[in-house]
Amino acid sequence: MTSWVLHVDLDQFIAAVEVLRRPELRGRPVVVGGDGDPAKRGVVSTASYEARRFGVHSGQPLRTAARRCPDAVFLPVDREAYEAASAVVMATLRRLDAVVEVMGWDEAFLAAETDEPEILARRIQRLVRESTSLDCSVGIGQNKLQAKIANGFGKPAGVFTITSQTWPGLLGPRPTDALWGVGGRTARKLAGLGIATVAELAAADPRELAGQFGPTIGPWLVQLARGIDLSAVTDEPYLPRGHGREVTFQQNLTDWEQVRAEVGRIARIVAGDVAADGRPAGRIVVKVRYAPFFTRTHGRGLAEPTGDPALIEAAALAALDDFTRQDPVRLLGVRAEFAES
Repeated sequence: MTSWVLHVDLDQFIAAVEVLRRPELRGRPVVVGGDGDPAKRGVVSTASYEARRFGVHSGQPLRTAARRCPDAVFLPVDREAYEAASAVVMATLRRLDAVVEVMGWDEAFLAAETDEPEILARRIQRLVRESTSLDCSVGIGQNKLQAKIANGFGKPAGVFTITSQTWPGLLGPRPTDALWGVGGRTARKLAGLGIATVAELAAADPRELAGQFGPTIGPWLVQLARGIDLSAVTDEPYLPRGHGREVTFQQNLTDWEQVRAEVGRIARIVAGDVAADGRPAGRIVVKVRYAPFFTRTHGRGLAEPTGDPALIEAAALAALDDFTRQDPVRLLGVRAEFAES
């Protein structure tokens, strides 16, 4: 028996749950976000495949989505419905002879001993569909990285396998941001070093990248490019790394005294979340999204881990002082990151 990792990802999960509740929407472009009113400020939580063909995607302003796809059906977020559907899916996966690591509402890793991983993947798809009527894609790999990226090749509702042998041919010619964990900013920095593809990153000297990205991140990037992932699939309950709150304002805030007051208010709410969790915060991060849609963050470490609301608020306001640009604001967020134990 061989060890395999499978990555299960529910296709267009939130939109799919809404279509199940409203069968008349099947085949139509559906956008879920905010309170479902594209005339108000808010962002897209998810879009059906039909809407994505018009350039609608998660994180996009609802108004932009409405311009790109005026015939879309806009629906409000219904968190309870998605949590209920997710719970059924995860319970279904736990019935299998595998270690299940839940990664969110719509995805999970499974570690299984089997000589027929594709048969197991098809069984997973069948069981999920029988229990929820939802479709999922399954990526198969020799580690979590390979399985996660394989899933993208299998979408929608497919199964795809990547191994250490097939990795170079499949990923080598692709841009570095095709790697799980490499974002646009890192890809641009790599490009500035003459590294544009996964193959070029895999051939890079880890010591040289350590000088550019730090002693941990630099070598890790090379490891990623080589398809190596040493992290294990675990069924330990997921613990969030922090708590955060965001507020989108229907009218831009132009008075920065009001911005300061709002950051303080949000920080106090976050402090309540930290207290309820029972773990102290070690760092506070403030997020400012300027009008029309330009985002910056600044953070402040706490002198010592704490859940004290006054200290959390003070750190948030200190982080806000690092924003030199005082243009109109459309969104504010405060996040408390837990201290490492």
